[in-house]
Amino acid sequence: MKEAPKSTAAAVNHLTDVLSRLPGIGPKSAQRLAYHLLKASEEQVRELSDALVAVKQKTRRCRVCCNIADGDLCLICGNPVRDRSRICVVEQPQDMLTLEHTRVYKGVYHVLHGNISPAEGVGSDDICIRELMARLDGGDVTEIILATNANVEGETTAMYLQRLISPLGVKVTRLARGLPFGGEIEYADDVTLSRAMENRQEF
Repeated sequence: MKEAPKSTAAAVNHLTDVLSRLPGIGPKSAQRLAYHLLKASEEQVRELSDALVAVKQKTRRCRVCCNIADGDLCLICGNPVRDRSRICVVEQPQDMLTLEHTRVYKGVYHVLHGNISPAEGVGSDDICIRELMARLDGGDVTEIILATNANVEGETTAMYLQRLISPLGVKVTRLARGLPFGGEIEYADDVTLSRAMENRQEF
């Protein structure tokens, strides 16, 4: 990627460099953000700075599901109405937020904080699988819903968990794969079409 022209001020270059390390932020976007912050009031910059520090100092992982929480339990694990017999396993906390937005699922979650990726040196011990297995010890869980991403790492993680959990007598399901709403068959890839055909439902 072509490098953005350097500023004449070292502090601006440093801020640009720090911002460009964030996911999805390239050198030019980082430079735009740096100059935006340069024009912002000191109060706005301080508010941003305080928010960044607070998100590290005032959050922790829920002791049950490993979701991000303000206290010992996250809002979902602390909700007595949620169905604790079903656990939906997701890779990241933001995946859980997306599923919650549908207002369809009433069970609880487990956040792995990653996926198994041999290419990146991430194994099963590097994500929160041990914590998930500990939740199955009580015998109250009847279904595990695997909602990992539909890519190589997500499929690898799902297959690993399926082999680990099925012998325990707990039902293991996987989110259905198929055509997205509004998608056209002409532009769908072979894998998506194959999964859509395999998971077809009676109309």
